[in-house]
Amino acid sequence: MKILITGGAGFIGSHVVRRLVNIYPKYQIFNLDALTYAGNLENLKDIENAPNYTFIKADITDANFINTLFKKFKFDGVIHLAAESHVDRSITDPLAFVKTNVIGTMNLLNAAKELWKNDFQGKRFYHISTDEVYGSLGETGLFTESTSYDPNSPYSASKASSDHFVRAYGETYGLPYVITNCSNNYGPNHFPEKLIPLFINNIIQEKPLPVYGDGNYTRDWLYVEDHARAIDLVFHKGRNTETYNIGGFNEWKNIDLVKLLCKIMDAKLGRDSGKSEELITYVKDRPGHDLRYAIDANKINKELGWKPSVTFEEGLERTIDWYLENEVWLNNVTFGTYQDYYKKQYH
Repeated sequence: MKILITGGAGFIGSHVVRRLVNIYPKYQIFNLDALTYAGNLENLKDIENAPNYTFIKADITDANFINTLFKKFKFDGVIHLAAESHVDRSITDPLAFVKTNVIGTMNLLNAAKELWKNDFQGKRFYHISTDEVYGSLGETGLFTESTSYDPNSPYSASKASSDHFVRAYGETYGLPYVITNCSNNYGPNHFPEKLIPLFINNIIQEKPLPVYGDGNYTRDWLYVEDHARAIDLVFHKGRNTETYNIGGFNEWKNIDLVKLLCKIMDAKLGRDSGKSEELITYVKDRPGHDLRYAIDANKINKELGWKPSVTFEEGLERTIDWYLENEVWLNNVTFGTYQDYYKKQYH
């Protein structure tokens, strides 16, 4: 089987690529990534020479290249992770999110439809999305697979649009697809613009920890390797045209998470208790900030037997340890020198 994974050098993608390369040696895994700021080939150094792994530097917004690629390699499956994903960046430059998340997804859908049009048997287009498409929850309730879409940021609007196009291609052309909507991920290799890796880095550097508003925004958190395991399971066992929500059953208010992070970091760094909490700085809220996300993951549990294997406290410890043990990685990705590695390895 030939599988194309888009965005496979990014945070979640690298964990998915590594898992599939190692667990399915008879598969040919093709990793397509544009290597923008969040794509990092150092995430995959341990498998770069695996006989069933091929890296392709390309942008999913390049329709001609994507069409040629599908014709050349004749992929049996697509696991589509490539996306602009940072809400703050989407507020500054929404058009970039439309280009990658909507147009890029359309290019992949068109290429898959054309390649598979005479035989959909054994083929699958797997689109990875976000819980943010559902909008904001109040203090109670959970997002289910039947929750109406109500995106509030340019990022979530672009992901909602791509979700709708995937379903439309299934309905109109018979394209075999599955979609998953996942809660916030955390773990090793996360680019330090998102909350947990950003704050780990800032605590190490003793820089301010910027908390939006009053810090009471609530998110459901999932360890990235549990997400990669779920993606593997849905790709192989999920039912066509179905949506599965993936969540950690693990809600935290931002301020409580930050204080726990400070406490663990102080202990790991040998600092006085409460020292890192002094770095917390409340900043002006961002526009359209959703109050609460929470996923009901009962469907994937009942149908496919998946559930999180790592508690949040355990996962956070693992994550912190990884960043403390990989300061070179953190410095490289912070200063962009990882691009030198790409040039050396692939040029």
